Amino acid sequence: MFTRLLFFCGLFMAATSAMALTVYKSTDANGVVSYSDRPTKGSEVFVFRDRMDEHLERQVYLVFMKKDGVHSVYVRNNLYAPVEINLRFTGLKNVSGAGRPIHKVLPARSSIRVAVLTATQAGRPLVYTPRFKYALGSPSGSALAYRYPLPWRGGPFRISQGANGEYSHFGAKSRYAMDIAMPEGTPIIAARGGVVVNTESRQTGRGTNPSGNFVRVLHNDGTMGVYLHLKQGSVRVREGQRVVVGSALALSGNTGNSTGPHLHFVVQRNTGLGLVSIPYQFKQPVGVLPNFVLGKQ
Repeated sequence: MFTRLLFFCGLFMAATSAMALTVYKSTDANGVVSYSDRPTKGSEVFVFRDRMDEHLERQVYLVFMKKDGVHSVYVRNNLYAPVEINLRFTGLKNVSGAGRPIHKVLPARSSIRVAVLTATQAGRPLVYTPRFKYALGSPSGSALAYRYPLPWRGGPFRISQGANGEYSHFGAKSRYAMDIAMPEGTPIIAARGGVVVNTESRQTGRGTNPSGNFVRVLHNDGTMGVYLHLKQGSVRVREGQRVVVGSALALSGNTGNSTGPHLHFVVQRNTGLGLVSIPYQFKQPVGVLPNFVLGKQ
């Protein structure tokens, strides 16, 4: 079983060694999905999209309090992490107080008034369109030096795709991520202490979220560790919970945009209205899988 897993995850390594490798996806009569670097009858080109978006619209949003021609605009942040926001108003008619864009960092679990809009002509309606952007975390400060203990129990396991992998580690949010091939159900533990910011545990199989089930932990220096592709229903922590090194988070899985059972571990920080992955190191060496696809063993 594990030999099959190694061969399967070897597909990841081909992308890190051979530019523009095409991976083909096929499904047999029993519904078993396979991936290969060679096309077969009925196979399709597999396209990995670097999308790791957490939908936080219900946790970070605008609130409008309207009374007597005055609109007070609040931003509500229900997350257990700060958020950076940018708000501007367009299509202005009969509006005063909406000239410059508003750029702030809101603390965790806060609600702050960011604008007061008034009518330039009393008795007439205010017309405007809010343009609202936000990003998890604060861009201030800098990441502290830290070597991460291995975020799992068991093994030994090996890296199936490392940093800057051309297969899927090419986007800003995952450039320095590492994929570690491991059987489903491997215990995943916190590699660094912090506060759980966001989790997902309901997704089955490919689902609708490319990240699959995941846990995001905010560290004291503002960086965040994200553990992806976890097994459905296995997440053991809740948002707002503080964890320490070694705390049980979940079990590894094969959910989301994953081509084999593995843990995708990435460290991110906000560098200005957007999260990017940053380089990190494990405390101990982790081997790299041989490249089975290219015959380098």
